[in-house]
Amino acid sequence: MSRRRRIALLTYSVKPRGGVVHALELARALAARGHIVALAALARPGEHLFREPGVPLHLVRHEPEPAAPFDVRIERMIAAYRDGLRPLLADGRFDLVHSQDCLSANAALQLRDEGAIPHVARTIHHVDDFVSPALVECQDRSIRLPDLALCVSRAWAERVRRDFGVAAGLVSNGVDRVRFRPSTDDAERRRDRDELDLGDRLTVLTIGGIEPRKGSLDLLDGFAALRRRLPELRPLLLIGGGATLFDYRDEIGRFWQRAAALGVADDVRALGPLADAAIARAYRAADALAFPSRKEGFGLVLLEALATGLPIVASDLDVFRAFVRDGEDALLVPVGDGAALGAALTRVATDRALATRLREQGLVVARRHSWARVAELHEAAYEEFLARVPAIAGRG
Repeated sequence: MSRRRRIALLTYSVKPRGGVVHALELARALAARGHIVALAALARPGEHLFREPGVPLHLVRHEPEPAAPFDVRIERMIAAYRDGLRPLLADGRFDLVHSQDCLSANAALQLRDEGAIPHVARTIHHVDDFVSPALVECQDRSIRLPDLALCVSRAWAERVRRDFGVAAGLVSNGVDRVRFRPSTDDAERRRDRDELDLGDRLTVLTIGGIEPRKGSLDLLDGFAALRRRLPELRPLLLIGGGATLFDYRDEIGRFWQRAAALGVADDVRALGPLADAAIARAYRAADALAFPSRKEGFGLVLLEALATGLPIVASDLDVFRAFVRDGEDALLVPVGDGAALGAALTRVATDRALATRLREQGLVVARRHSWARVAELHEAAYEEFLARVPAIAGRG
């Protein structure tokens, strides 16, 4: 282990979104390696982090104002986070303040600019196509202005360098293979399926809710194709998750209109945000994961599914190809191609040898992605950065 460090990790939410999971698991892994770690998150009154973090947790409470314009709400969230972080981060208590998103990064950058903290690190999980001026500026500042930039995938590190002129270090994502694991036996799998009232139906799961970036309309087209091909298996689509900062009511409306037009609305269940244990249960209960995202930073959901032995059909994104191989660990289909998605899901449902290979190879992939290894990569990045800042590196 490198020398013991004091690290504050910041995230914008208490919901199980990818960046939030990354912050929580990284905090735990760094603490397990002997570092002094605190985790901070923005939360509404009464909200709590979706999982106990195992490190000191600082919740900054903020009540959104639905009547205010969206850009004003974003600015007020950043200001609330900044003011709530000030007492936690003051007096040089931490060697490094590390944000996982643009909101918390802007709050930390404002504290840095007023002299309350010396440096800000930021993990850039991906770059969004925002239209809100406040979020465009928030994202741009959070990429260009931190003192240390990191990415969880080589593809995004290259894009950040190309589009923003920022050199970002490469870390990774991990998966908790105790929490996300295959069923211990047929009886456990049956209990998990009974809990979700699946019966003997062919069950396709997706995690991430209904939103444009997740390819939700492509998913519907693929599911409808699967249903036409295998009506005797009575396919069922489960959609887990969906807690997000953004208002996707228009996309959700389009989704259900499309489902009705395709004649599959009665075979689609939107489960909404799931409790932590329920997410793992859904992975174990399903027959396949469909993940037709149009953009991802890494694909943490894929790692979780792989760790449970769930066969995967996903978009052929460069970030996915960095850790899975088409036909070996997962089936990858062209982005936006619902017909190809349906055909691949049909293969998984009807080719037992293929499904078995995907499950077995997926477990091998998951074993290569531990949070302990992710913590080691962060240690190296932190030490390389702090070595360039003698005033910070010299503190004991």
